[in-house]
Amino acid sequence: MASTEAMWRRDHPPKAEEKNSPPTQPEAWKIHYEKSWLHRHCSSLLCRDKQAQKAGQLFSGLLAMNMVFLGSAFICSMVFNKVAITLQDVQIFLSILKILALAWISYYLLFTRRKPHAILYRDAHAGPIWVKGSLILFGACSILLNVFQIGYDIIHLQCKSQLEVLFPCVEILFICIQTYFIWRHAKDCTQVQHNLTRCGLMLTMATNLLLWLLAVTNDSVHREIESELKPGHLFEEFAGNGTSSCKCANRTVCKVFQKGYILLYPFNTEYCLICCSMLYVMWKNVGRRIAQHHAIYTKPKFQLHGVIFGPLLGIFTVITGICIFIVYQIQATSSSLSHQAFILYYSYYIGLLPVMTVGALVGTVIHDLEEREMDTLKNPTRSLDVILLMGAALGQIGISYFSIVAIVATNPTDLLNSIILAYSVSLIIQHITQNIFIIEGLHRQPVMPETKGEKCEENDSKVYNLEIKQEIRRFSQAYIQTYNHFNWKRKALKEISSFLVMCNIILWIMPSFGAHPVFENGLEKSFYGYSTWFAIVNLGLPLGVFYRMHSVGDLLEVYRST
Repeated sequence: MASTEAMWRRDHPPKAEEKNSPPTQPEAWKIHYEKSWLHRHCSSLLCRDKQAQKAGQLFSGLLAMNMVFLGSAFICSMVFNKVAITLQDVQIFLSILKILALAWISYYLLFTRRKPHAILYRDAHAGPIWVKGSLILFGACSILLNVFQIGYDIIHLQCKSQLEVLFPCVEILFICIQTYFIWRHAKDCTQVQHNLTRCGLMLTMATNLLLWLLAVTNDSVHREIESELKPGHLFEEFAGNGTSSCKCANRTVCKVFQKGYILLYPFNTEYCLICCSMLYVMWKNVGRRIAQHHAIYTKPKFQLHGVIFGPLLGIFTVITGICIFIVYQIQATSSSLSHQAFILYYSYYIGLLPVMTVGALVGTVIHDLEEREMDTLKNPTRSLDVILLMGAALGQIGISYFSIVAIVATNPTDLLNSIILAYSVSLIIQHITQNIFIIEGLHRQPVMPETKGEKCEENDSKVYNLEIKQEIRRFSQAYIQTYNHFNWKRKALKEISSFLVMCNIILWIMPSFGAHPVFENGLEKSFYGYSTWFAIVNLGLPLGVFYRMHSVGDLLEVYRST
């Protein structure tokens, strides 16, 4: 009986569920384990890629920071001790940085971008046409500035070092190659040689920052020119024994170089700032992989939509400003500026700035009344636009506060001082309200026209899955129902945007082409001293000019997306 039972057990082994081990679990557990391992492996690769990207950005950022600190130490040492550290020492240091940046740019153009799969993605938001146009304009002005500098140095070659002629030549070469590089490759999202590309971009960006810092702090050339423009003055410099004089042999040619240099000087600082902003966007885009729906995104076209009052009022503002600017410049070329010229100039601003402030406030209120969704897509260009808008506004705001302190501390009851005080306060308020209006507009979803709804749906059907298409269709229908008629909110926003565009254009033209009453009225210059006020104005004025130019582009974006 026992042997029969043993034989039966041998011929009929127990089933899997009768064993102590879980039924059919090993295979399922093994598959689950393998999937988990693969998932963890892929996740670790993604984490490593992100960590490598962060490490590359950190290293290149630290490289740029150390270079900027070292260059700033050179420049500040030159400002405070021109005997130990001379302008030539600073120019030699910057020339070395330019040559290194040019070497990397040449390597990028000849090798990096030619590698397989180097440029798989391009950022559609980076390098808009108005920024590229400004890059070309200010780059050309910077080249012309260096040509005037070369001519000025050649005329004074008997009392200047021959090495000084070499520095503008290196600057011209640097501007030409850098402008071509940024113009052609501002949208690149480089996918190869990440660390080298990041370090090269940061090297070039640091060089432009130091060139800008030198431009806003070096007043030696301006002092030299101002001294030579005094009648009957023989400018003595670079004379070893102090007995020989340095003067222009041909006063007419010398005056052309002097006036051209002074007129074009602010454009060089603008060029440096534009290059820094575009190089920063390129640095952020290194290794970036743009999603398909983000890559095919197209902005609404620029159309007038029957907007009348904003452009008309803006044209009137521009014509009035040009007339006042011409009168002021005629007075500026004479022996001395009269109080009437300053009063006329500041009165124009006092009348215009409050109107711009009211327009920006009304536009902000209308933005709040609208029911458009906020645009939350990741966009480095838009983030940089907001940073530049806020940072550039600090230039004129800073100058205004310095003027307010100088006026209140001296004689605030004087007529001209009272007008300058009102101008400074109005300028601060206008910058703040306009920034709020622009930032609100940039972060709104653009309104898509009804006639293009079907075409957009056809393009979307090729890219998105069913759920995303339904979501997009729902939002599109909501937009069409809300904006199928050109309602008063959209029209008011377009009128305000177009008016502010024209106002910022004239407020960009006037300081860009020579109207600098904050330095010429003499009030702040006598209060703070020549060198201190020169540094304050040269730091704030280029930022103010850049702010107006940048505001024009952002306001056009707000107009187009409304």
